[in-house]
Amino acid sequence: MTEEQRRRLQQQLWNIANTLRGKMNADEFRDYILGFIFYKYLSEKVEHYADSVLAEDQLEFAKLSENTEEGAQIVEAVQEATIKELGYFLKPSELFHAIALKGNSQAESDDETEASNFILDDLTRILKNIEQSTLGTESADDFSNLFEDLDLTSSKLGSTVKAKNALVAKILAHLDKIDFRLADGTADILGDAYEYLIGAFASGAGKKAGEFYTPQPVSSLLAKLVTSQNKNIRALYDPTCGSGSLLLRVTREAAHVDKIYGQELNRTTYNLARMNMILHDVHYADFDIRQDDTLEHPQHRELRFDAIVANPPFSAKWSASPLFMSDDRFSIYGKLAPGSKADMAFVQHMIYQLSDDGTMAVVLPHGVLFRGAAEGHIRQYLVEHMNCLDAVIGLPANIFYGTSIPTCVLVFKKCRRHPDDILFIDASREFDKAKTQNILRPEHIQKIVDAYTSRKDQDKFSHVASLETIRENDYNLNIPRYVDTFEAEEEIDLNSIAEQLKALDQQNQKTDATIAAYCEELGIAPPFAVTGK
Repeated sequence: MTEEQRRRLQQQLWNIANTLRGKMNADEFRDYILGFIFYKYLSEKVEHYADSVLAEDQLEFAKLSENTEEGAQIVEAVQEATIKELGYFLKPSELFHAIALKGNSQAESDDETEASNFILDDLTRILKNIEQSTLGTESADDFSNLFEDLDLTSSKLGSTVKAKNALVAKILAHLDKIDFRLADGTADILGDAYEYLIGAFASGAGKKAGEFYTPQPVSSLLAKLVTSQNKNIRALYDPTCGSGSLLLRVTREAAHVDKIYGQELNRTTYNLARMNMILHDVHYADFDIRQDDTLEHPQHRELRFDAIVANPPFSAKWSASPLFMSDDRFSIYGKLAPGSKADMAFVQHMIYQLSDDGTMAVVLPHGVLFRGAAEGHIRQYLVEHMNCLDAVIGLPANIFYGTSIPTCVLVFKKCRRHPDDILFIDASREFDKAKTQNILRPEHIQKIVDAYTSRKDQDKFSHVASLETIRENDYNLNIPRYVDTFEAEEEIDLNSIAEQLKALDQQNQKTDATIAAYCEELGIAPPFAVTGK
């Protein structure tokens, strides 16, 4: 698929999404349109695989009749193979195309409950059947309650059952016309379009966007940082994974990732992350995304990870219960992060799960660099005792959805190649303005990554600070203490300014004289006092 075809697919999907605009807010119609796209993807994936299974018998899966004994037997045999390979199953009558056709067929009755094009009940049953087809299999957890946010009874779809059905049928009809071209092995193209939609919804979701989406440039930066010295990753982890876009970005930068792990608190976003993995053709056995509070109830605490990336909710609240002082993730520090700001708690959690030769990159608000009290104590412990902070990178303000605050990226390693210093990078001016948001361009990202890998002083951009210097600064990591970005103001030539003012005054006098002459011809007083008369 060409770049032009890629953009066309993105635009087609966005136009279809706009069918729901005006009926509900961005994060609500997001759940519907992404759910329907996902259903179509699952349907075409099953059909493509089933056709390959039936190729020797010259049969087409969509044309099999489940109502005949022979057809039912064939479908049952295909189901066993499909669940083993894909992790789920759809019958021929449950395929997206069949439901889209039914929803847009000519109704034979005006009775909305008996009309031949009524599909809401069928659709509800099919989405449930997809989940139930996985029960008792290895993929069950990955498909459990996956469509729970797609409420086809919601009044937001219409005031009557007939209106709801008509809108859903219209959306399915538009989607049915789009060829996802899965047979060409371009599933990742659809995955890109899916992420494009997630990003588009995030731009309209305001503050809520930070709950499920990390801007693509930031994801790209973190991914490049954690893979800069190791392209083969056994275990990848994001403890606040949102829609999973950050994890997927790392898989693109890496040569190989054995397994992806993530945890997400918000139930809707957790479902979105699982859909995103499957849409990017990540096999159900190759990812493990779980839903719960990472700090309170970590789901993967027994594992250690080669690469960890995260964009935790900035300054989120947490319990900071004294019971955590006996938790191995926090106990060695002697203090807990404050209940009003969990930033350092997320850092402690991730360092605990980082393997000895792993790399971790996390986005945090600037306050973690210099705030005192418990956070200052934890920061000092990380630098002085654990010596695991490898780099501090300052990012531009206003690059995240829903907040304009400046942020930073902290890079951690337990076994550092440069244990006697910490690299500071001030990339706060590396951006382009775009409407209401600042954007990191590829050249900005590459400049940061190059500075990280070369680890050299660059005037007004980067500085390698010794641990002794950091100790002298009382473990305050505020970037301006280490990277001097001061720009001397240009000297002003007062004599030149005086000459310019004199010339302007002479020009003003000539202009006033001209205006006064016109006013005298018109027999009116000039709009200023005339001197010399």
